[in-house]
Amino acid sequence: MINDPLDPARLRWACRRGMLELDVLLSKFLDQAYPKLTAAEQVLFAKLLSCQDTELFHWFLGQGAPEDPGLASMVDKVRKHARH
Repeated sequence: MINDPLDPARLRWACRRGMLELDVLLSKFLDQAYPKLTAAEQVLFAKLLSCQDTELFHWFLGQGAPEDPGLASMVDKVRKHARH
């Protein structure tokens, strides 16, 4: 599929952010944790990558959370991965 949002190259590109901190955090998660996610969680991760950098930065710092429970769960997974 040409516009597959789960295409590894598209995900890699989407992990490249305007903020170096987000770039590193998301790229490491993609490399190390993403392959172990369920198909549904992989879709949520791709959806998370469509969010704005400022939102992601605040969420990952624990200064709020997404209203979408699925996205909130994925933010939590990324945060936990970053701590380990």
